Amino acid sequence: MKFRIKATIVNSDDLQRIITRLAYEIVERNRGTKDLVIIGLRTRGAFIAERIAKRISEIEKVDVPTGFLDVTLYRDDFRTRLKQPEVQVTNIPFQIDEKIVTLVDDVLFTGRTIRAALDALMDYGRPARISLAVLVDRGHRELPIKPDFVGKNIPTSIGEEVRVRLKEVDDEDCVYLVEQAEGGDIE
Repeated sequence: MKFRIKATIVNSDDLQRIITRLAYEIVERNRGTKDLVIIGLRTRGAFIAERIAKRISEIEKVDVPTGFLDVTLYRDDFRTRLKQPEVQVTNIPFQIDEKIVTLVDDVLFTGRTIRAALDALMDYGRPARISLAVLVDRGHRELPIKPDFVGKNIPTSIGEEVRVRLKEVDDEDCVYLVEQAEGGDIE
């Protein structure tokens, strides 16, 4: 399926500023880094989580444990929507019991991925508290999920999508608003 870029919503410099702001907000809300762990959702949420943790480390001069969670097998559309699911590695190399977990994802849309993440996370322990940080909230929730930390709110129509591109995966840092198109610019 091809998509046409309607607008560049976030450029590389904007993304760095958003990561810095999210890092400060997470530290402020938690009154420091005691018991804080950050878990990013595969794929792009994991890279955003790494960036936030690195920025917190620079600010607070402490390392924040960071892990990665794959929710593919926990999704409620696992059998109906995903023809050949691409299962990735979950890596949470620390205990989450009684920890303050900040889940990180790139785009919040219906809330179903976050619901799956909460289910998956409970298989690893019982955190004291879970908060949600997203780079982009595009609206259109189907479940009562609300982020605690938002990089950017981007209201969209159902026919539009938000595409986050990160250097680690896509060789560029930006966020595009795209729509389906014949012979479009990106796939």
